[in-house]
Amino acid sequence: MAGKSVPFGNEPVEGVVTILKKKRDYKVCNRMAEGKRPLYAITFNFLDSRFFSLFATAGGNRVTVYDCLEGGAIGILQAYVDEDKDESFYTVCWASDNAGTPLLVASGSNGVIRIIDCSTENLLRSLLGHGDSVNELRTQSMKPSLVVSASKDESLRLWNVTTNVCILILAGAGGHRNEVLSVDFHPADVNQIASCGMDNTIKIWNIKDFWVYVEKSFTWTDSPSTFPTKYVQFPVFNALVHSNYVDCTRWLGDFILSKSVDNEIVLWEPMFKEHCTEGVVDILQKYPVPECDIWFIKFSCDFSFNTLAIGNREGKIYVWEPQASPPNLLAKLCASGCKSPIRQTATSYDGSIILCCCEDGTIWRWDAVAPTGPTH
Repeated sequence: MAGKSVPFGNEPVEGVVTILKKKRDYKVCNRMAEGKRPLYAITFNFLDSRFFSLFATAGGNRVTVYDCLEGGAIGILQAYVDEDKDESFYTVCWASDNAGTPLLVASGSNGVIRIIDCSTENLLRSLLGHGDSVNELRTQSMKPSLVVSASKDESLRLWNVTTNVCILILAGAGGHRNEVLSVDFHPADVNQIASCGMDNTIKIWNIKDFWVYVEKSFTWTDSPSTFPTKYVQFPVFNALVHSNYVDCTRWLGDFILSKSVDNEIVLWEPMFKEHCTEGVVDILQKYPVPECDIWFIKFSCDFSFNTLAIGNREGKIYVWEPQASPPNLLAKLCASGCKSPIRQTATSYDGSIILCCCEDGTIWRWDAVAPTGPTH
């Protein structure tokens, strides 16, 4: 059994899909058609201030790097086409090696994780281990050589992309019972990881007891296949917040933002109990997202979590102020030609640019402008 959703004292605060307090407007600046195949992932680089304007997309057998230029323009910098024509990339993340070299890590339907060196424009290596497709990759921002993967094979794997080592496999007796769709590292605690999936649960894992193996991975010089990879079979917390697939989860401090296919994002707090994984969940706030009832739609936030952007199946984007209470809808973004489902958004470091990638292979860019019209 997973932790039950129990409000503590007060009912959750629910936002309304009306702009009550206009703090920021956005205007559509650019549309690019990358190809005919769906684009599933788009992400800014938050790891290195030299590259805050760069973003990467993934879809089909291609990963592409772009630059958000002044005046709303988008410049293409690099494109990588996988040798497997049937590959469909579902996810991409930025990482770096011990020397700070910018890396791209991508994976998808064939379960092979590709590591690309953006400085030399070469495929560095391929990581094998998952028995099925990989749905999401995330980087530990404090140790950007650490990448975690979430797979259809019901497992999570923690990798060191500098030494090519699989450090931990998070799966087993207490693990997910269906595809793992999303994963995230805690922003301040390197030991905590949150994951969610098709078994409707959100799990929190703590790898503190295995940290010696994480440290060992940075100095490993033997073959990666000889590394003493460890299994973590039990999470420290199980949560049942949603009644359907949970396809996106992100930490907001010690709270968690998660979404399912029920037209809303939920902010909640895990209430840990000592020696018990079945804690209770305090639902704090809800952010409505109309027409967001299909799975594999992922939201994004700026670095400081002042702006949250989420697309829907009709090509519209809802921009929330996640830390406001009650939740404040900052903007509703729509463009006449944007009608395809938005699979993922990317919010820039300071929230001034919002990007999205769509099922029809297009990329859209919105830039913040001074608000117009009356404010309340």
